[in-house]
Amino acid sequence: MSNFPDVMSKILGIVFIILIFAIAYAYLKPHRLHKRRPVSTLLLKASYMLYLLVLLLVVFMAAFYRDGLDKVFLEIEFFAFLIVLFAPTIGIFARKLGYFSKNRENYNYFFLVVNVLSIIALALMYVY
Repeated sequence: MSNFPDVMSKILGIVFIILIFAIAYAYLKPHRLHKRRPVSTLLLKASYMLYLLVLLLVVFMAAFYRDGLDKVFLEIEFFAFLIVLFAPTIGIFARKLGYFSKNRENYNYFFLVVNVLSIIALALMYVY
């Protein structure tokens, strides 16, 4: 029973990941596509969901298997991690603004690239 707190923390971490992923799915509704731009909408939503899954797994693995985020992301990498953390999420929330409604397809493809680059950056920062 000496490692009960560790096991309980990991279980709560997994529940937290599932909860955040479920909330993101409910907000984005990736099963509902726009009638005029279904491909770009699907790609944006799918890439964001994949990004979110990778982000949550990296945070979970860093917290529980590498002694915390401060040990994994050192100095300048931590600031890069913060950019990778917020840029795709801001892109998902800002897509509903009226300013982007005329160029929504280009916006969707731009943030598809941002999401893919964020996934690659997260993977590289975690591994190295």
